[in-house]
Amino acid sequence: MWWNLLANAAKFSAQRAQPRIVVACELRDADLVFSVCDNGAGFDPQYAGRLFTAFQRLHDAREFEGTGIGLALVRCVVDRHGGRVWAEGRPDEGACFYFSLPAGRLVATPPAPTT
Repeated sequence: MWWNLLANAAKFSAQRAQPRIVVACELRDADLVFSVCDNGAGFDPQYAGRLFTAFQRLHDAREFEGTGIGLALVRCVVDRHGGRVWAEGRPDEGACFYFSLPAGRLVATPPAPTT
């Protein structure tokens, strides 16, 4: 999942003179929200809903290689862990891909001390 998000950020920002990728995490209410943002090609916000559907591409395959399956896999993994995914972007201004996971499921309880 992380590989898909980071590889996409690298691929779509590679043509920039100074590519930038920022990875972050923050606690929002009861969720941990992770993000991968770049200053790459971006996308038209009206098509954001298609991004996480298998074999959907918003850019020409001759310009950016790929099958259109990576973000669908991200959505599948996040869904199975009780989270959600979304994206924000603008053409030629970059994109941010987010996913959230319930924080309570991610906090491990330390084992009880043995005596």
